[in-house]
Amino acid sequence: MHVIRATLAGPPQAAHGVPAVLTDLVWAHTTAAHGLEHLRAKASDDGMDLYFFLRATSEAAALGQAHAILTSARTPLRAHGYTVAAPLH
Repeated sequence: MHVIRATLAGPPQAAHGVPAVLTDLVWAHTTAAHGLEHLRAKASDDGMDLYFFLRATSEAAALGQAHAILTSARTPLRAHGYTVAAPLH
C-alpha cells in the first residue's frame, strides 16, 4: 500500500461538505485498475489535500496511478474550482 498526496489549489478553507463532494468526484472517475483502496480529503489554507491509498507494486507505479485518477477527474474538479497545484508526492 502506498500513500500519495495531491495538493489542489482552490477556495481556501473549503466549506463544510466540500471534502466529501471532492472525494465522491474522484471515486466516480476511478476504475478498479487504478488500485485505489481509500481516499481522504483535507482542507488546507490554499485549497485541499487529497491522500490516495493505492495498491501498487512501487512508489513510481502509485504516482502514475494517482496521476491517472486526477487526469480522469480533472474536468469535474475544475468545475468546483480546484486544480492540481503541485507535483504528487
